[in-house]
Amino acid sequence: MIEQLKPYLTLFGENTYLQAIVVLFAGLFLGKLVNYLLSNIIHRLARISQTHLDDKLLELIRPPVYFSVILVAATIAVSLAFSGQIQTVLLSIFQTIAIFIWSVFIVRLTRLLLRAASEQTERFTAVRTQTLPLFENLAIIIVLVLSIYIIFSAWNVDMTAWLASAGIIGIAVGFASKDTLSNLFSGVFILADAPYKIGDFIVLDSGERGEVTHIGIRSTRLLTRDDVEVTIPNAIMGNSKITNESGGPHTKYRIRLKVGVAYGTDIDVVKDLLMQIALEEGNVCHDPEPRVRFRQFGGSSLDFELLCWVDEPVLRGRVLDRLNSTVYKQFQEKKIEIPYAKQDLYIKSLPADFNKK
Repeated sequence: MIEQLKPYLTLFGENTYLQAIVVLFAGLFLGKLVNYLLSNIIHRLARISQTHLDDKLLELIRPPVYFSVILVAATIAVSLAFSGQIQTVLLSIFQTIAIFIWSVFIVRLTRLLLRAASEQTERFTAVRTQTLPLFENLAIIIVLVLSIYIIFSAWNVDMTAWLASAGIIGIAVGFASKDTLSNLFSGVFILADAPYKIGDFIVLDSGERGEVTHIGIRSTRLLTRDDVEVTIPNAIMGNSKITNESGGPHTKYRIRLKVGVAYGTDIDVVKDLLMQIALEEGNVCHDPEPRVRFRQFGGSSLDFELLCWVDEPVLRGRVLDRLNSTVYKQFQEKKIEIPYAKQDLYIKSLPADFNKK
């Protein structure tokens, strides 16, 4: 670039210092021109779009482009005016400044894109409000490490020994925090895969059942029916069988009421009565409608099952309580016997001297 500019710079004389000053002023002028174009003409064009993302991108890129033009001009000026060790030091300083400016730009750009992605949960399932700090911190760490490496390279510092030491330290830290890292990555996968969400009622294979109140990077919290909060590490959640009672096409939950009646009872009367009880219960859904099934001939009873749906799994306990109470009262009124386990003892004969005693 310097060789291409020399024919034009000689118009201002053969003094290299004067040529360097001309290049600096030209760089300032060109930087102002680029800044004007980005802040006015392109900015007006960006307003036509439906989103504000492009406007924010232009606002972010305007300062680094402006300072980069000035730094390029300063680099050319230093190459013209100085040589040797002074030139090397000044060029390394300019490179360091440029790396710092563009590193800040990349961090801000990444943060902007991640926040925009977190607002579109349907397209980007992994990036959510809960995982946003994790991805932002990872981006900062990656940019910081690469920037430091490039800065040391700009100053001709050999990073081989540093990288080897960092690798050994990383392995040691990885072994020491393997449980934490396991919970962290499991939390990201849970948020990305979304087997459950906040407000769902889930049952673990270990028996815990409750409402999901918090999904964090390290753990998931459940609020049981006893109003006790259970905190479960995400590594366990990621390797457990989870039954989501609020999953499926809707949040409705089916409850089952089993009841037996004595042999000889009119089964049609029992079916109609159970159906009537279900339809009169306010918390029982009419769509799907309740069902009554005659399941089997039991050892001492005819076994029926009332199937009905409630709007949410949390209503299961109270609705079963009301249905059981109503069934018992209605069966008593209708003289329908609910048999219980009993044994009848038949005495075929008595001892001859039984009556004498």
